[in-house]
Amino acid sequence: MGQDYYSILKLTRSASDADIKKAYKKEAQRYHPLKNADSQEAVEKFRLIAEAYDVLSDPRKKAVYDQFGEEGLKSGVPDNQGEGGAWTCGYSFHGDGHKVFREFFGGDNPFQEYYDRLDGDLHWSFGGLHGRGAKKQDNPIERDLALSLEEVFHGCTKKMKISRKVMNDDGHTSSIRDKILTITVKKGWLPNTRVTFPQEGDQGPNKIPADIVFILKDKSHPRFRREGSNLIHKANVPLGRALTGHVVEILTLDERTLYIPINDIIKPGYIKTVPREGMPISSNPEQKGDLILEFDIEFPKTLNTERKDLVKKALLL
Repeated sequence: MGQDYYSILKLTRSASDADIKKAYKKEAQRYHPLKNADSQEAVEKFRLIAEAYDVLSDPRKKAVYDQFGEEGLKSGVPDNQGEGGAWTCGYSFHGDGHKVFREFFGGDNPFQEYYDRLDGDLHWSFGGLHGRGAKKQDNPIERDLALSLEEVFHGCTKKMKISRKVMNDDGHTSSIRDKILTITVKKGWLPNTRVTFPQEGDQGPNKIPADIVFILKDKSHPRFRREGSNLIHKANVPLGRALTGHVVEILTLDERTLYIPINDIIKPGYIKTVPREGMPISSNPEQKGDLILEFDIEFPKTLNTERKDLVKKALLL
């Protein structure tokens, strides 16, 4: 069975045009989403009320509906004024209850009679009930932005393409549009730095768009890992060199080669710090953290008798 538009507006089929207008005004205000923000049932009811009024307030649509019902209205009926076999175009509701509401009351502020401005805050009253009229903002949309250590070391510009809903000029329909957001990465920015673009999320008639937040993350690197403003490099050192001295050769992030002599005995847990060869400090990029060398001592897999004797003579004195 199709929709009973008269029942939706609490009318009988003998209702006059004035009765239809009066019923729509009463029911639309009763079920308006501003008054029933937490009720999906009310939102759907508001849409049905708009559809019922859209049909019953139009003499041609009403006449077709009264004779053929919703099915005939929406499927089309024989057109007595057309050529033989012609049918009328079927009716389809555009689905926007707010559009019908605005057209009925006029203007973009149909609840003006209910509004009061108190200390800059907007309040309205529906039958003695009061609520705050400020629009709610959607939760932030967070996305990771992975950067190489080179990009953070030198600073860079990243352009991020987003697609979002944007309200059209009519104020009640939207379309999907692309936008480029530009992020200027400062030298030395730390992981988990947040870059916020206010209100760049989906637009809607009754909400404040969400902020879009990019959260910086370090990509893995073949030579370094980062701890704060320090760079950590793990050097592989043969056991013999660990005992007798070694020079570590490192290619830096800015393409220089460092030769770092290690004259101490390298034992498990030993580290070597090279001052000011780490990442730039974001608050003062002219200063840098340290380069810290950790060591992985490579032991020989086998030793022949002669080599064992040599080790014994050298170490077991």
